[in-house]
Amino acid sequence: MESLKGIFQKEHDEARQGEAIMIEPAIANASARKLYIESYGCAMNFADSEVVASIMLEMGFQTTSDYKEADVVFINTCSIRENAEQRIRKRLTDFRAQKIAKPSTIVGVLGCMAERLKAKFIEEEKLVDLVIGPDAYRDLPLLLSQADDGQKAINVLLSREETYADITPLRLNTNGVNAYVSIMRGCDNMCSFCVVPFTRGRERSRNVNSIIKEVADLFSNGYREVILLGQNVDSYKWLDETTQELTNFAALLALVAKVNPLMRVRFSTSHPKDITDEVLQTIADHANICNSIHLPVQSGSTTVLDRMNRNYSREWYLNRIDAIRRIIPGCAISTDIITGFCGETAEEFKDTLSMMALVKFNYAYQFSYSERPGTPAAKKMKDDVDDVTKAARLDQVIALQRGHSLEKLKEFVGQTHEVLIEGFSKKSANDFAGKNDQNAVVVFPVVDSYKKGDYVQVLIESCTSATLIGKIVN
Repeated sequence: MESLKGIFQKEHDEARQGEAIMIEPAIANASARKLYIESYGCAMNFADSEVVASIMLEMGFQTTSDYKEADVVFINTCSIRENAEQRIRKRLTDFRAQKIAKPSTIVGVLGCMAERLKAKFIEEEKLVDLVIGPDAYRDLPLLLSQADDGQKAINVLLSREETYADITPLRLNTNGVNAYVSIMRGCDNMCSFCVVPFTRGRERSRNVNSIIKEVADLFSNGYREVILLGQNVDSYKWLDETTQELTNFAALLALVAKVNPLMRVRFSTSHPKDITDEVLQTIADHANICNSIHLPVQSGSTTVLDRMNRNYSREWYLNRIDAIRRIIPGCAISTDIITGFCGETAEEFKDTLSMMALVKFNYAYQFSYSERPGTPAAKKMKDDVDDVTKAARLDQVIALQRGHSLEKLKEFVGQTHEVLIEGFSKKSANDFAGKNDQNAVVVFPVVDSYKKGDYVQVLIESCTSATLIGKIVN
């Protein structure tokens, strides 16, 4: 793992944490076939790419950061929004020239878009050789063998059991400090706007012992922060068939926190209908579980939430916010907001603005509604809010959130915060960058006695609209 260098290139997608991942080796093996991977969309896709890279490494592949050098090109896709799919199709056209120049190149589409379109993808994109769904990565050796023989290969079967628990992911993020750890796969929440249950299947939780072992191994390899991943982490449940002991998410959080007090623990994503006081108390009881919760609200209107099939009301969501602030004072809260969902009236949109004013989220991911084929909303509702209105409402949400984010960051000025150094600032090698407990980015001058992976006390002296600026004081 340590011989691989990961390169992350920002690709601000409408999907959360949209990035492209490309990986390359520190030491090349001239005789090995070369693999190139890009990943788009949510954090689960990044974690899946690490599983794929591990499987391919076992097959003898060497990774490269240049797709023009690759024998196999994979693009791990996102289907959460139409714009995400359009950008992926555009990226595939970049690979077309490579396929023409080197016909033996295998091009594979992985992930949610592959699952949604299935064989249709091969028909639409003639250069694609492989279409592989999120639960079929173990089948890569067979599928690649078929592609090498000149056949088009596809496996998009969803599983009720697959968690890849026994596969050690090949860490692609070379800062060596933060790592994703998948704790479950799939989603049972049938939100009417969301394609995820159809592209990732039903919920299934990973063996708790395999999770704890992975976290312990990461700590021994120098990592100091893990992000536990699931479409709905609060639904995590693992039953030990030997002892009949049930581990829920609160218990899992406590076990992960106890691996080592120097290992920070974050998680994503919680669901407002499922996050419990037990989970909140577990966070409060462990100093190394970060005081930052992502709790997607989607809309501030109960009637819109009902059409979205979110299974909570405006009042329920505000009750959960009150519980967070009562049990974990100072906890940062972030969210997702959709404007222009089916039938959204001006009054319903005002409810979203008033929700934002009441909560004052630390940050938010904001989107205008994009109808996804096959979802309940696409089948049963009319996408009747025009694009101009959607965009205008989105602009209002963005402007309001920008003010709230700045207000929240200003509250930190004059305080001293513990920051985990993740590396150098993007703008200057003279500055370190890291995050505080509340997940805010902090930039501060380099002090030679400290290095990446160290915890430091930083006095916050000022801020921009997105970054805290300070200096080490310990």
